[in-house]
Amino acid sequence: MDFKQLRYFHEIARLGSFTRAAEALYVAQPAVSVAIRKLEAELDLTLFHRHDRKVTLTDEGTRLLPHAQRILQAISDAQLEMQELKGLTQGMVRVGIPGMLGSYYFPPILMAFRHRFPHLSLQVVEGGTWQLQQMLEGGELDLAVIVRDFVPTALEAQTIMREEMRVIVAQDHRFAGQSCISLQDFFNEELVMFRPGYFHRKIIDRLAQEAGVTPNIGFETNLLPLIKSIIKQGFGISTLLTMVVKEDPELLDLPFEQPLWLDLCIAWRREGYLSRANRAFVDFLLEQSPI
Repeated sequence: MDFKQLRYFHEIARLGSFTRAAEALYVAQPAVSVAIRKLEAELDLTLFHRHDRKVTLTDEGTRLLPHAQRILQAISDAQLEMQELKGLTQGMVRVGIPGMLGSYYFPPILMAFRHRFPHLSLQVVEGGTWQLQQMLEGGELDLAVIVRDFVPTALEAQTIMREEMRVIVAQDHRFAGQSCISLQDFFNEELVMFRPGYFHRKIIDRLAQEAGVTPNIGFETNLLPLIKSIIKQGFGISTLLTMVVKEDPELLDLPFEQPLWLDLCIAWRREGYLSRANRAFVDFLLEQSPI
């Protein structure tokens, strides 16, 4: 069993095709087929079910896959660490950021980081915290911003900010004159929510479950301008971070009766190698942190 065989095995499992794996690896398909046959012969096991148009893992292949992923990730980490012995003159930071933070909090921070480290590249992925967590654990991202409440043991994290989730209503909504909003009153309203997988939705789903209610969700969208527009037109209310509406005169943000605070953190794989470029980004975030 060698690196090349495991790499070919991993790509076939990921893409479900010898042909597509060969294309992704920029090698001839016969070379991929021969490598897998040799691997199966060495192990005396069949790793793939070969169908006419689809290749799937056998039970034995399914058992091998996580080992292959860990080995390939370890090799990638080792190569990166050796390259970095040459100094922090090049490198890439792959970071996942939830939509609200990506639109309102991170743009000036990202620009300031690039100004300080002009030789480093930034690859920013927007997504829900669950999606970002999965990408982080799978090695598709180096770093991700997630909610402290949901950090799994496979990740290490440091808190970078504390923000309050507030009830967002139009200026003429019946809640406008209230000093705070109860959970019962909130859930009695038609809601405009992010789709499942985003921390905004995950928090509200958890609160609804604890309160024993089913949220009346009239609109689901991940587009912040659309959420704000729907609220302004009186078709629902929502809950967002204060930063999203603080400069919008048509919207009001009101606290929950029991204030809802979120600790947001920057996370990375606990067993992975945090490159010097990524460590520089983490240190920069902590330096800019308001807490």
